[in-house]
Amino acid sequence: MNPFDSFAADRRRWLAGFALSPLAASLAALPLWTRAATSGCVASSDWSSFAKRHIQADGRVIDFDTAQQQSTSESQSYGLFFALVHNDRDTFARVLAWTDANLAGGSLATRLPAWQWGRMSDGKTWGVLDSNPASDADLWIAYSLLEAGRLWNLPRYRSLGRAVLQMVARDEVTTLDGLGRMLLPWPQSVAKGPTWRLNPSYMPLQLLRYFQQESPRGPWGEIADNTLSMISAVTPQGFAPDWCAWSSDDKAFVADPDKGPVGSYDAIRVYLWAGMLDAEDPARTMLLKSFYGPRRAIQQGKPMPEYVDTSTGVGRGIGPTGYTAALLPYLKAQGAAVPFLPPPSSTHKPLPYYERMLILFGQGWLEGRFAFGKTGELQTHWKSPCPSARPT
Repeated sequence: MNPFDSFAADRRRWLAGFALSPLAASLAALPLWTRAATSGCVASSDWSSFAKRHIQADGRVIDFDTAQQQSTSESQSYGLFFALVHNDRDTFARVLAWTDANLAGGSLATRLPAWQWGRMSDGKTWGVLDSNPASDADLWIAYSLLEAGRLWNLPRYRSLGRAVLQMVARDEVTTLDGLGRMLLPWPQSVAKGPTWRLNPSYMPLQLLRYFQQESPRGPWGEIADNTLSMISAVTPQGFAPDWCAWSSDDKAFVADPDKGPVGSYDAIRVYLWAGMLDAEDPARTMLLKSFYGPRRAIQQGKPMPEYVDTSTGVGRGIGPTGYTAALLPYLKAQGAAVPFLPPPSSTHKPLPYYERMLILFGQGWLEGRFAFGKTGELQTHWKSPCPSARPT
């Protein structure tokens, strides 16, 4: 058994124990995992049903739960990643083509993609709604292209991935006084100091590790170190905020001037990235120690709150189904056996795009469909899927 198969088998054993919980069985909105834990195949994921609903024939990934019926550079980047995870070359090519043509003006090699595209204010025409790029999507696009080039032996993808990564380093990285180089959420041209807004979920450590290997002279190692410093500073109650900021005046991380110390739909990804981090990464222990909030809440029999004041640890609301899926890798890494699971919705309305994407990440990782190596490389498990546990 190779190391990846051993790793996947370990996760399947954990899932087998998890699936025995009556709480786990009650969450009908999530796909069934028990078949993956008891057979040699890879469990069927939600990828095919996600693609059928959210990805058009031309490669546009749609968020139907927005007024603009928007597509974002984030949705396109995740579409690329999961097409690669599922060895779906056709979908990868279509998603890339749409992204290039509609978000980058047909020149992704020289222009970072606009972050938002959809129905315009006149209600009739469609196009770019905000031309500024978003750095998290740009990182995932670069990563997916570089790894597609490696795994599929297609040099054109690697070349394009390098070009995107170079533009990110040029346009979306700046040196913050008193800190050093850091990834901004958007281009330097629209960022403002002396209080510089940052988004912790935009900086998955496994991607930064990968880029450090890909571009040793780039800023990625320094950004990784500064990301760890940021996380340590902004999690006083063990919860991550959606946004925070660096004050060049105070030389310190501070609460975000616009959003305040709130953790919700962005921050849920911070626990997801940490949970999927390779066990040999030297920062893993520190990250899990910093993020004790969700684990503590669950051990106390409480749900993960939809919103939490990260300065006090006080939450409100119950996180949706996607939160539960996103927390599963984190809970396994924390050694937690059974999370608190909210009851499924009484309706059969399809889950929103973002929740389904979180499920693809959390469930796919636990099923052994993919993992991130110590230096961030993508490890795939391209085997035949198990028979479907439910209709797609």
